[in-house]
Amino acid sequence: MAEITKKKVGITETVLRDAHQSLIATRMTTEEMLPIIDKMDKVGYHSVECWGGATFDACLRFLHEDPWTRLRQLRDGFKNTKLQMLFRGQNILGYRHYADDVVEYFVQKSVANGIDIIRIFDCLNDIRNLQAAVNAANKEKAHAQIALSYTLGDAYTLDYWKDVAKRIEDMGANSLCIKDMAGLLTPYRAEELITALKESVEIPIQLHTHYTSGVASMTYLKAIESGVDVIDCAMSPLALGTSQPATEVMVETLRGTPYDTGLDQDLLAEIADYFRPLREKYIASGQLNTKVLGVNINTLRYQVPGGMLSNMISQLKEQHAEDKYEEVLKEIPRVRKDLGEPPLVTPSSQIVGTQAVFNVLSGERYKVITKETKAILKGEYGQTVKPFNPELVKKALGDEKQITCRPADLLDNELDTLRKEAAQYIKQEEDVLTYALFPKVAVDYFNYRDAQDSKIDTTIADKKTGSYSV
Repeated sequence: MAEITKKKVGITETVLRDAHQSLIATRMTTEEMLPIIDKMDKVGYHSVECWGGATFDACLRFLHEDPWTRLRQLRDGFKNTKLQMLFRGQNILGYRHYADDVVEYFVQKSVANGIDIIRIFDCLNDIRNLQAAVNAANKEKAHAQIALSYTLGDAYTLDYWKDVAKRIEDMGANSLCIKDMAGLLTPYRAEELITALKESVEIPIQLHTHYTSGVASMTYLKAIESGVDVIDCAMSPLALGTSQPATEVMVETLRGTPYDTGLDQDLLAEIADYFRPLREKYIASGQLNTKVLGVNINTLRYQVPGGMLSNMISQLKEQHAEDKYEEVLKEIPRVRKDLGEPPLVTPSSQIVGTQAVFNVLSGERYKVITKETKAILKGEYGQTVKPFNPELVKKALGDEKQITCRPADLLDNELDTLRKEAAQYIKQEEDVLTYALFPKVAVDYFNYRDAQDSKIDTTIADKKTGSYSV
């Protein structure tokens, strides 16, 4: 065990972003958040993660809310606490690579609207896809944190993690996060990894994991003993399962130790009391399926994230091929190896899983090659840590040339074009970014917003004339 000379450990609270994204598909509304933020602001968190990830899409698509308005309202309430967001590198919060001018403008507007810390990651750990966002964050005087997508495999040695961490420090990141999205990091592996990283870099190290496999709290404890600076936790009503370890549990675990967080359990209890009825409401409505609250040890057995497993089972059920489950599980690591051994995180997890299903169901490996598999092999997502299977590349691409540069280098600036396309909808500068990320969903939301504004205008006019329209 590392020598105990540690100052207090910081806690990033995820209840307003990753916790509800993981448990209830990001359906918590701004109206549900606002009443509790005054108390949350008094806790003394390292930061509150409240934006980015899937929140932007969910606000527009399902909640008919403007994500920028949410951010401004949260910023108004959190007067003493740093606000944090998750940012998918060159993908921003969308599902394709965007030109650098869009990435830069999105960072600028995120900071202007209230974000202090931007956690930036890439699904392949291709740091070329992170540089534009890091540069933009530094320019805006925000805290640029780079997250490494943690995974297992031959290529992912301690030397690999130390090397990429050093490169991240050198590119201007203010801190480093180990992003264990599948809950694969076990306690003694965490001790080994954090110890190695502490020897490699001087910037602070944060650890993010999920409780899916059941080991997360123990993993945090070993990581803390090894020198990790900050951990991600969620208030207990929305903790555990596919979410994070519970904030109050970690605070109590560390109380009276050299790692004491200093957080007030009485205040945390009041905050938990606020979220508890919301949890019951989500369960009653079916938004929170209690199945996601259990331990899924298959995550560790097969090194496959829980979400990827459920997606795969769904695909097999649709084809009436549930009996092929074990066969597909064995095929996943083979496909992953053929595709350069990428971390299994969105979107690479879905691409590998779907291709494995096709390989098994068709009775011949790569008889059907999905367009997403071809995109990875072509280099559209960036560079993998290991080379692709050359025979598969030849079969999938033929004479097509692979992309060897940073994919965004092939993109022309697109902000002006997007402004022209969205001109009729823009009511605030941020609307062009909303349109850039999700054009169809954004237009649907803008039309909804216009209809709501029209209703408000009509109501005001009616009141002035003494009419009482409903």
